[in-house]
Amino acid sequence: MAENEYVVSIEELSARKVVKRVGSSQPSGPSHDQQQQQPISSSTWKEKLKKMLEDDERAQNLRIPAAAKPKIQRVPPMLRDQKNFVKYYEPRAVCIGPIHHGNPKFQVSSKYKPKLTAKFIKDSGSTNGGEDLYMKIWDSIKELRDCYEEEVTKSYDDETLAWMLFLDGCSTLQFIHSYQVGELKKCFNIKNDQISFAQQDLFLLENQLPYRVLKLLMNVGSKINYKDSIIKFVRNNVMAPEKLTHKIVLKIEEEEEPAHLLELLQFALLYKPQKKKEQQMYERGCENKESYNSQHSYRNVQELKTAGIQLKPSGSCCLRDVTFNSLCFAGYLKIPPLTVDDSTGPLFFNLIAYEMLPDNIQTDYGVTSYISFLDQLIDNADDVKDLRSANVLRNHLGSDLEVAELFNEIGTDLVPDPHAYTKVKAQLQKHYKNKWMTWMAQVYYEHFSNPWTIMAFNAAMVALALSSVQTWFAVFSPPGPCDKFCSNFTMPHKP
Repeated sequence: MAENEYVVSIEELSARKVVKRVGSSQPSGPSHDQQQQQPISSSTWKEKLKKMLEDDERAQNLRIPAAAKPKIQRVPPMLRDQKNFVKYYEPRAVCIGPIHHGNPKFQVSSKYKPKLTAKFIKDSGSTNGGEDLYMKIWDSIKELRDCYEEEVTKSYDDETLAWMLFLDGCSTLQFIHSYQVGELKKCFNIKNDQISFAQQDLFLLENQLPYRVLKLLMNVGSKINYKDSIIKFVRNNVMAPEKLTHKIVLKIEEEEEPAHLLELLQFALLYKPQKKKEQQMYERGCENKESYNSQHSYRNVQELKTAGIQLKPSGSCCLRDVTFNSLCFAGYLKIPPLTVDDSTGPLFFNLIAYEMLPDNIQTDYGVTSYISFLDQLIDNADDVKDLRSANVLRNHLGSDLEVAELFNEIGTDLVPDPHAYTKVKAQLQKHYKNKWMTWMAQVYYEHFSNPWTIMAFNAAMVALALSSVQTWFAVFSPPGPCDKFCSNFTMPHKP
């Protein structure tokens, strides 16, 4: 119920004034004291109060179970006022699902869907020209409709929605498989730019299909392993060096299948093998929260560098794999390596939007917390340069300034998990506040940061050593034979 329904207007209050009884000698209007004593009609506030409590009780009964997946819906309202909303959240090549269905901007790309679907039906092992595949969607249409927010599908009847999901599901599976085997251009005449944009579009929040649709269409009798193609496709879109993405252990379990491809990508970015006890502690948030102070005084990579903290890539592409180690006056902050290109902005923006969905109650804001932490380190192009020099960032976007502006834009107005990276932040702050370590680091960077300063320092030390030796011999050297002979010989005096 809208909030303004509980507000009583001045006109309504005026209309409720009690009229003086006929025959009274008092004026027709009630006195001030009488107005205060007269209660407001029970048909107003009492009914509204009762209805409010009944609505709350119904909401409690309909509350989403803790294990339920968030429904496919539009980007949350708090993100829709961004100046680059269309650039980051709306598809550019192909629309999937009901949210952007019918947009004339996708008429050109829509002509590929029937071709991809026909190829999928032919290769999927269907025995009756795809009718069995369509009937799987039709028989589950109520369940599939419930995967979307009601507002998204209310304008589509069951038949229209079923055909839409069938066509989009078949074409998506065929696109993913053909992309992996490199036959999109050869078999379907799809240009490289369209392939690139379509690949990004499949991970937009408003462009998702329920994974249940893909699962229904993947025929067990098919010779093609579409599930394996999906896993490889998701790995290819993990923003990390290829040598690390192959280490991702990505399995799609039957009992805990993902909501859609975007959630599967989120899992691939955040999955980190841990011992059972450590995983339980992380899920419960028991990382000694009270012992770590979340406040920090460092502002970017440059300030960490002056305190002797060096950046190094970690051994995985998991966004949780951020560690800090200290040795004497030197500190080493290890961050998962990240490849930045044109797809980085849309992917991170949509992953963050997925974590911000009102019904995504089980999220731990893993991607949001990582971006917030990285945004603390990046202020300007020099910070990006240092991250790039340390092989933590690979810049395929453009200048270092563009990368800095991108992460500053993504990191604006984020609300991360307050307990994420708390141990690392506390260790960084402790090292940064130690003045002795800072002074030693400054000496190191001034005299040992490159080969030329090392050579100059060594040359100065050698010169100083030679000068000291020369001075010592000049002062403390013992007399030789010539010195004794000269001391006994005296020159004759002239008369």
